[in-house]
Amino acid sequence: MKDELKQLLKETGAVKFGDFTLASGKKSDFYVDCRKVTLHPKGAKLIGKLILEKIKGLKVEAVGGLTLGADPIIGAVITLSDLPGFIVRKKAKEHGTQQRIEGLIQKGWNVLIVEDVATTGASALQAIEAAEAAGAQVVKVISVVDREEGAAETLRSYAFEPLLKKAELL
Repeated sequence: MKDELKQLLKETGAVKFGDFTLASGKKSDFYVDCRKVTLHPKGAKLIGKLILEKIKGLKVEAVGGLTLGADPIIGAVITLSDLPGFIVRKKAKEHGTQQRIEGLIQKGWNVLIVEDVATTGASALQAIEAAEAAGAQVVKVISVVDREEGAAETLRSYAFEPLLKKAELL
């Protein structure tokens, strides 16, 4: 399945080379537009299955992550499992209930945080902080791709594990 995911990333044009500015603000000659695969029917199924394989045996009661990159990944996992999902807003909404988290998460739950591409780990940390503020315990963090630029070190205490690493896509 991992090889199929790698091939799909390349076939869809998700892996790009050029001059890019990343969400972290860093400049790069390599970019992964994971949404080309996370929003692809075959890609969503592969990613969901690979993630469920990686959490087999763990007590996980919900899956969530920072919007927008995590949204389709959460959808894939909840569709292929019995896990509920939650989405963390980048900032609390200013109307209605003013929530930072949408979906299903409860105090005391063990949760999985997912994201599309990990560079420094900052996006995952935002989701982790929100989940922990809601009283949940983060038991694992999984990204589709690790750019190998610090996320593994930043997220080491959260059992970070990517499906693929940058070196596998070059």
